[in-house]
Amino acid sequence: MSSTSTRILAIRHGETSWNVDTRFQGQIDIDLNPKGQWQAEQLAHSLAEENELSALYSSDLRRAQATAQAVAQRLRLPVQIDAGLRERHGGVFQGRTLTEMDQHDADLARRWRTREVDFRPEGGESLRDFYERSLAAWARVAARHPGQTVAVVAHGGVLDCLYRAATGLTLEAPRTWKIANASVSRLLFHSEGFALMGWGDTQHLESSVSLDESSDVNA
Repeated sequence: MSSTSTRILAIRHGETSWNVDTRFQGQIDIDLNPKGQWQAEQLAHSLAEENELSALYSSDLRRAQATAQAVAQRLRLPVQIDAGLRERHGGVFQGRTLTEMDQHDADLARRWRTREVDFRPEGGESLRDFYERSLAAWARVAARHPGQTVAVVAHGGVLDCLYRAATGLTLEAPRTWKIANASVSRLLFHSEGFALMGWGDTQHLESSVSLDESSDVNA
């Protein structure tokens, strides 16, 4: 690693009851369920073995903060909040499953499901605006810690944006990679942007099965 590169541990929050229901949470502030709390503890135990973790950041939503707090208690690091790490605002689609989205308005649900970049559900964000907001937050956090390692707890959609930035994939491309609850992905941030080092590690959860983010609704 270059002396000026930032090493990033990008973490998805632990499981919630709405993840189990495949219900899109967006910016609705849902707590971790008991399994999610356990996942956060397992994550914290694993990260206690990381060398020279300099800082810990989180989205301001409770499911991310609770995951980060478990890590903070074990590592004795403060949790720094950045609202730019929030999940995409889904507007009228928040709180609904894909089936319920179709029942509400099949055409709008199709535009959401096919990742139409400039489609903005009523009251929500377009995919393009969400991507720009998320990447600005990732870059802002990383730029504060050149030559250091930071852990960042965020959401499935926010991590999806980071993956696309690091791999050069377009926003329209279907997602074929998993973003499991409490998974850890490793990236570098340097002068040329983000570089992917490892994705979606869940070894610290052992036999526990985490729900992935392939449906784009259980963020």
